[in-house]
Amino acid sequence: MVSVKRTAARMLFGSRYNNVPWGQRVYVRPGERLMREAQWRLKLRSARVMSLEEYKATVPLGEIEEFLSCMMCGDSRQQPLFEPTGGRNWRYHVVRCPSCGFLYRNPNIRPERLGDLYANSYSSFLTGKYAANRQRRYQLTMDAFSPVFEHGEGRRLLDFGCGAGLFLELAEQRGFDAVGVDLSPDSVEQANARLTKARAYFGAPEDVPEIAAGGFDVITLWSVLAHLPRPLEDFERFRHLLAPGGVLLILTVNAGSLLLKAYESGWSGFTKNHLMFYSSATLPTLLGRTGFSGVAYAPHYGDTIEAGTSQLPGPLRARLRRAVENSDGGNMMRALAFADDEAISRWGQRLRVRRL
Repeated sequence: MVSVKRTAARMLFGSRYNNVPWGQRVYVRPGERLMREAQWRLKLRSARVMSLEEYKATVPLGEIEEFLSCMMCGDSRQQPLFEPTGGRNWRYHVVRCPSCGFLYRNPNIRPERLGDLYANSYSSFLTGKYAANRQRRYQLTMDAFSPVFEHGEGRRLLDFGCGAGLFLELAEQRGFDAVGVDLSPDSVEQANARLTKARAYFGAPEDVPEIAAGGFDVITLWSVLAHLPRPLEDFERFRHLLAPGGVLLILTVNAGSLLLKAYESGWSGFTKNHLMFYSSATLPTLLGRTGFSGVAYAPHYGDTIEAGTSQLPGPLRARLRRAVENSDGGNMMRALAFADDEAISRWGQRLRVRRL
């Protein structure tokens, strides 16, 4: 199938886009956005919808797994769509809720076994090749939601899933009274070795009295949302931890991405530890059900485009931006959730806020 698609692309476009990175081609090749959207609609129409009991009979259940109904709307029906794989290392199934469109791994990881995914030197991944441009991405995302992150003096910040402390380092530089939590003990150790004033803790927020007391002006989830097995419970906790006027920043893979529609099971958002996949159509349900008052999005054009280091010619950069704005917001989803009307009034004036 892959070879057929590549042959068709060569027939349509020749070699004109061979030097364009794969992650950008679907946004710049003429007509491809419309073709991929049509391909996605056809896939949804043709994919079978089955009951949860029918689905259970077709899919094996792993030792640390459980079958789920949709976390967003409660529908138990399943529409199997993808089978991402990491070769011999991992494989799982991704289904779509036929009622609300939410994408999630099913069977999923049982919450009490979530730590199994991060116990074996997960920090070596977070501080290796993956981390090379992370702080640049943090900077670009903070700039997209200016002025929330311009000055941190006198404001408390919680980085949930802080990893090796790469963002906490930036937060303390900007003056925030910053703390973080993570499930990887070696990551927390590395974070505290890096930090000067900020502090990272191993475990959950309720395990740390300083954090459990709440009163945070900002909570950040950098590439964390897709890892949460019980998002409603977590977001109810986040809402409780926020002070009046507080905001929650989310960066996660975008399940509405044109790249998912193009590459399907080979999409870069399907990684070993990802459990659930959100889009701008499904995230508001999670936020609304857990007490948030509004949400705003910032399109993600890609780090090199936003940082001005892309080698794409100017006309192609402009075409890419238009395609992202007219379709899905990019391969990553950047969202700012507002705790209450005070937060919207204070931080939402430069943003297009959707009230929940």
